[in-house]
Amino acid sequence: MHRTFKAAAATALVAAALGAPTGGPPLLPDLRQAPVGCAGGTTGDPARCTDWDVCLVADANQPNGSCSDGGPAAAVRFRFTTSVDNVGDGPLLIYAKRDSGNVPTMAARQAFQSAGDNAVPASFDQAQRPIPATVYYEPAPAHVHWHLLDFERFQLRSADGDVLVRDRKNGFCLGDRYVARDGQSLANRPTNVSSPEGRLAAFLRDNRCRHHEPDALDVVEGISVGSGDDYRFQVDYQWLDITGVQSGVYDVVNLVNADRSFIEKSYANNASSIAISVRWPGGGGRPAVIDQPPEVKLLRSCPGQERCARG
Repeated sequence: MHRTFKAAAATALVAAALGAPTGGPPLLPDLRQAPVGCAGGTTGDPARCTDWDVCLVADANQPNGSCSDGGPAAAVRFRFTTSVDNVGDGPLLIYAKRDSGNVPTMAARQAFQSAGDNAVPASFDQAQRPIPATVYYEPAPAHVHWHLLDFERFQLRSADGDVLVRDRKNGFCLGDRYVARDGQSLANRPTNVSSPEGRLAAFLRDNRCRHHEPDALDVVEGISVGSGDDYRFQVDYQWLDITGVQSGVYDVVNLVNADRSFIEKSYANNASSIAISVRWPGGGGRPAVIDQPPEVKLLRSCPGQERCARG
């Protein structure tokens, strides 16, 4: 009852702020940060997920680099998969556009499906809400497509909650990459391929964000209801640098929509975390020469929470 009231109030506020689209109030997405270090759509115990590792790299300037079994190493990275589900009433839909190829980034807007007639805005000009995030072309060989900035962040925190290490991840290409663990049960999951949301879902399943199109003037990104977007731990910048941390227990925290610049049905599920132990050989800080990685253990997983190390 309480959650239903809050969701209805949020929808009413958004409709008032945007001016309700023709056909009724907007259907809002709900972004859920999935369990850290799990493959997208995982249904099992998140504490048993294995989509993470510890990587020794010889060149600390490389966005990923080849992992080695021994040193000397320039850096040690804790790599992990991140996933975001849309468990709301409508799609997360982002249109981006620039007027000229001389402009390096695109402006972005969030678009909302209408509840009454299920209409879905079809362009940047029809999208209802400008957002502060921009979109840029990532030329790295693992990407070569357009990335939405400021969508998801990850951090290493002390057991007391102090942020010790921040990610260097710089953007995401969003699409329907998997079915969320409870996606089939969601009332507004697209099932009719000829409906507006069904046609959008068909597009998002294959969306590659203008792959190999650096001269593009517009791009579409998003996640349908009941689907999710994941980035595997082998992808560039899917890591936190733990080279300088002492032996101890830490939180790895994932945050989607941390600044709430995307309008959602609920912001209560935008964080997930895991508690890990890091133990360098000898039990103290990093050695002067890193010739073997620290031992890292997953202690527990805390979906939906920012704190995990202290239970």
